Amino acid sequence: MADGTFAVLTLALGLLDMGTNYCPTGSCLGPNTVDSRMSFSLGETYFQEENYGQEFYVRRDTALAYGPFQVTYGLSLTDTNDAWVGVGQSWDTNFGAGYLELHAMPGIYIQGDGVDLGGPIEFRSGIELGYEARNGMRIGLGYDHRSNAGIYHSNMGLETVHLRVSMPTN
Repeated sequence: MADGTFAVLTLALGLLDMGTNYCPTGSCLGPNTVDSRMSFSLGETYFQEENYGQEFYVRRDTALAYGPFQVTYGLSLTDTNDAWVGVGQSWDTNFGAGYLELHAMPGIYIQGDGVDLGGPIEFRSGIELGYEARNGMRIGLGYDHRSNAGIYHSNMGLETVHLRVSMPTN
């Protein structure tokens, strides 16, 4: 269903944002403070385009960003006892009451009774579109892809379509 497209989009749109809004101030990738968030999502996982199970995902978007790239941590658990934990970056933009968020995160995959993704190092990238209320609460629909980017002989991917709720924590 997907590949590393969302990771490339995260980088490309983040670099465009950086060149437009951060470099002119002399701080392309300088540390800055942004709104932190705690997110929870539930979703359906898909393996080779077939519904495979369910996933619960917790994510923390920290108050630290380097240029437009916010530091992000995540942990997911599936109903087949698989787990993934990672750290990476997210990039987002608002348009009216809506938002678009992209993320790319390397992490460790612990296979339970679920899918063999080829090895323990797995990259998670994704996209989310949603609504942001005036108080900063967000609700969005997202699509994530996990795979090992070809570092192992087998590079099977796992996708998740999820509904995420996030709240500001600062």
